[in-house]
Amino acid sequence: TLAPVRAAQHDSAATPEQLVAAYGSLADTLLAAKKTEWNLVQSILATTYGHAEATLAQAREKLKSGKNAKTEIEKLAGLVSQLGNEGDAAVAGVRKRLVEAGHHHHAAAEQQGQYDEGFVVVTRAAKKVFMDAAGQIGKMAASPDAGNLETEWQKVQKQYQELAARQK
Repeated sequence: TLAPVRAAQHDSAATPEQLVAAYGSLADTLLAAKKTEWNLVQSILATTYGHAEATLAQAREKLKSGKNAKTEIEKLAGLVSQLGNEGDAAVAGVRKRLVEAGHHHHAAAEQQGQYDEGFVVVTRAAKKVFMDAAGQIGKMAASPDAGNLETEWQKVQKQYQELAARQK
């Protein structure tokens, strides 16, 4: 019952202080959610990269000892593909829900072709590097070659380090 009295005491053209404060709090929350999304996707990428490093080590060891590394190389190709896609199919499902709800982490950058729809960290250029490397690594499963594996991994490693160094 006091709100109309207080409103009458202030300039009627000005937005009440309490509404501006509430709107400011909402903005803080939305911006924090965006930062949290960035951190979460960075964590997904870091975990996937860690799994890829462990799988690469297993493949290297098998190749060094003359054993068949087909399974490890196929797994590595899949993990590198996940880096390019900011996660696996389950993560893509969450991203799709967000996009369908109108959430785009980089709306303007998507329109400029820098990011695929809904992507948070991995740019289109980075995705291409990862996907090309994943394809080349996958082809090696039939005829593993330690030197070529290292060449492709260097591309993955360089691209991942560039993305990990970016802060939002």
